[in-house]
Amino acid sequence: MVLDNGSLNVLTVYAPHSGKLEEEKESFWNEVFHLVSCIPHSKMVVLAGDMNGHVRSGNVGYDGMHGGFGYGDRNADGSRILEFADGLNLVICNTLFMKQESQLVTYAAGPVKSMVDYIIV
Repeated sequence: MVLDNGSLNVLTVYAPHSGKLEEEKESFWNEVFHLVSCIPHSKMVVLAGDMNGHVRSGNVGYDGMHGGFGYGDRNADGSRILEFADGLNLVICNTLFMKQESQLVTYAAGPVKSMVDYIIV
């Protein structure tokens, strides 16, 4: 997308879910990392979608890219998301603001609720 001040690169993703093999997850994140790292730092990048991980509400160890307002508990796939953001100096935008639970939860099935959709800039 071309804007007055430059360009905006928007990528939408659907990461492999927790039941998939680690090799498939690594391949996915390596490919996304390669795509994003090819975009010059002077250009804006927005990575949005269902990343199938939980980054949790706290930002201990990730205060540069996690705003501290996530949801639930971090899992291994959430750590992978945070490491990805850290490796490319990106920020997980929907953890920057305090929201009501109804605005945080992006997946609900019966008693299970989670936040799996993220916007990384």
